[in-house]
Amino acid sequence: MPHDENQPAADRSPQAVEEGLRRSAAFLIDEALGFVFPAALRAAADTGVADALADGPATAAELAAATGTDARNLYRVLRLLATRGVVAEDGHGRFTLTETGQALRSDVPYSARSAVRMLTDRTFWRPAERMAHCLTEGTTAFDAVFGMPFFDHFAQDEETAAVFHVGMAAMSDVENPAIAAACDLPDTGTVVDVGGGHGGLLLEVLRRNPGLEGVLHDRAHVLAGHRLEGEKEVAGRWSTVEGDFFTAVPAGDVLLLKRITHDWDDDACVTLLGHCRRALRPGGRLLVLDAVVPRDDAPHQAKTMDLMMMASLTGRERTEADFADLLDRAGLRLSRILPTGTVLSVVEAVVAD
Repeated sequence: MPHDENQPAADRSPQAVEEGLRRSAAFLIDEALGFVFPAALRAAADTGVADALADGPATAAELAAATGTDARNLYRVLRLLATRGVVAEDGHGRFTLTETGQALRSDVPYSARSAVRMLTDRTFWRPAERMAHCLTEGTTAFDAVFGMPFFDHFAQDEETAAVFHVGMAAMSDVENPAIAAACDLPDTGTVVDVGGGHGGLLLEVLRRNPGLEGVLHDRAHVLAGHRLEGEKEVAGRWSTVEGDFFTAVPAGDVLLLKRITHDWDDDACVTLLGHCRRALRPGGRLLVLDAVVPRDDAPHQAKTMDLMMMASLTGRERTEADFADLLDRAGLRLSRILPTGTVLSVVEAVVAD
């Protein structure tokens, strides 16, 4: 009769305990090798292999010639990517980019190439290696690795900052249409995208809501790469405002905060949310667009992202109760949480009575 792996060891036979330990060791060793796959994905993104496969199947040698890489080592990377369905190898040693792998190309809508490069950048990779530091010291590992906080490092390293902002835009492009559709917005008024980056979300919001005007708020060097200019559908309905959201936020009827609060600790978030409360016009609403961590053992991207935040920044992913507490401290009230069909939710808040 099969034994129950959740049965206490004292109630199982020595043979069953030993077999369970063997399975545990095999599982943990296999999981410990898991970091190699993102490294292979990063290598493929860096060298443009997916673009070289856009025209059809090719051997590793043909791809190596097209990308300036070593054929034997490229084959080894592709072989691992094939185990997760990014590419497929036929019986003649030719590789094809699968439907799953299409977004690794740089020339397709919703390209994930920049997002892959950002998420596997050394600014996240190296602190993750030092995660034990977070447990023993109770602080981010980023400062110990790079000698300064995350955003200070970006301020002095333009190349890394560009990887981050372009990668965030690519990551957001996939989710923005669904998020914009899920937001309950008025027919008229002003929507302010606070810390809105290159404006991908605001663009989707204005496209879906022709009676709204929009303000894209961020630092000057970020706004320099915004994407609102030249979009005929939203012409004349947007403006940009340079600024630091820890100092002030432009006034509006609806304020959006997308993937912002998870970057910062609770006290910093309360400061930011306080600025948002003061910027809301009468009857206005704040929409915090972030993951809400479920209270169960099921896999969820927010649980993975939470550890990346822990290692590199001071923030964290939050539960519904966490958001309610933050908003309350800032003089706001959580009114409802709306699903979006993505890993993010719409955490809607109003000024507290």
